Amino acid sequence: MPNAIHVFSEIGRLKQVMLHRPGRELENLVPDHLNRLLFDDIPFLEQARAEHDRFAEVLRQNDVEVLYLEDLAAESLTSPEIKQQFLKDYLAETTIQSPEIIKEVTDYFMSCDNDRELIDKTMAGLAKNELELPNTQSLAGTVDDQYPFLIDPMPNLYFTRDPFATIGNGVSLNRMYSETRRRETLYGKYIFAHHPMFQQNPPHMLYDRAQPTRIEGGDELVLSKHVLAIGISQRTDAASIEQLARKVFENEPSFEYVLAFDIGQERKFMHLDTVFTMVDHDKFTIHPEIEGELTVYLISRAGDGVTIKEEKDTLENILCRYLELNTVELIRCGGSDLIAAAREQWNDGSNTLTIAPGEVVVYDRNTITNQKLAEAGIKLHKISGSELVRGRGGPRCMSMPFVREDI
Repeated sequence: MPNAIHVFSEIGRLKQVMLHRPGRELENLVPDHLNRLLFDDIPFLEQARAEHDRFAEVLRQNDVEVLYLEDLAAESLTSPEIKQQFLKDYLAETTIQSPEIIKEVTDYFMSCDNDRELIDKTMAGLAKNELELPNTQSLAGTVDDQYPFLIDPMPNLYFTRDPFATIGNGVSLNRMYSETRRRETLYGKYIFAHHPMFQQNPPHMLYDRAQPTRIEGGDELVLSKHVLAIGISQRTDAASIEQLARKVFENEPSFEYVLAFDIGQERKFMHLDTVFTMVDHDKFTIHPEIEGELTVYLISRAGDGVTIKEEKDTLENILCRYLELNTVELIRCGGSDLIAAAREQWNDGSNTLTIAPGEVVVYDRNTITNQKLAEAGIKLHKISGSELVRGRGGPRCMSMPFVREDI
């Protein structure tokens, strides 16, 4: 039986992908608490859904099977015992301390008509005014009495790239940078452990959400069946990359090298895929602001261990060497205009989803970057993202490949 996860490149024809259609969690964003939930603005849910539906439609029109996180998570609750354990794990990662309130909330979720409704509600969060709470009191609860939520919403969930990453036939189930996003990986944990599609040939687990150091999927790129690129960023620790490299070398025999890109700790860069993506065998998008000070480290196999060294060369030469290419083309976000580059990087001009070699999905709003991509011979599928982009993510951020054809 073929592996349910098969991703050995960024550009092989995309066959199966997981998305999350934005839900009521976006309507639980409120201005006073946006920073806590990693948002700068509040998307209009109806329009965000319309944009996301168009994104999914473009994928289907190009023969990509679209799966949804919320469906897979619901289908993973295959017995009453698994459902109860999921809720126990979910509530353990909230701020609720009172056993009486935990019981009330458990009963609230268990009263849902079906498992999909339960999953939707866990994603949306739980406002204090949605159920009558028992009359309990604690110092922490009294101090935080003005906060409207008993359980925070998960508005970042439509960026399915981050909670885990698919590498070869394996999965990196990540520890997220922010506490507000760490619960997101719980859905992946249950999907890979209990969903029927993963039972006969489960993926290798290359990282575990219980690890102490952070890593996110936007920093994890599969450049070829031999080479990974991983960003050292605001969201991913260097220690996590070394640990992941060791597990990949142990479990995924085709991979020989990990290129660790140190892109700095600024939120505007956030992940490697917000400043660098692969769009063809020898073509890459890049944000020009990272080029001058970019440091790249090589982690390679060494018997049962690894060796680590800094690469003293240009990015073009490094990519040529490890991808066995004669030349590469770096397509700069915003072209040579630094103002356009900054604006279009903020609006995810560098965050392309490649669905086949030389064929990508992009936001239509990044007109200069899109023109540069077209001039480089890249076929563009443009989608509107006026609301989706408010969460600071693009087409790659919103997609988690499960299966790509080999190249």
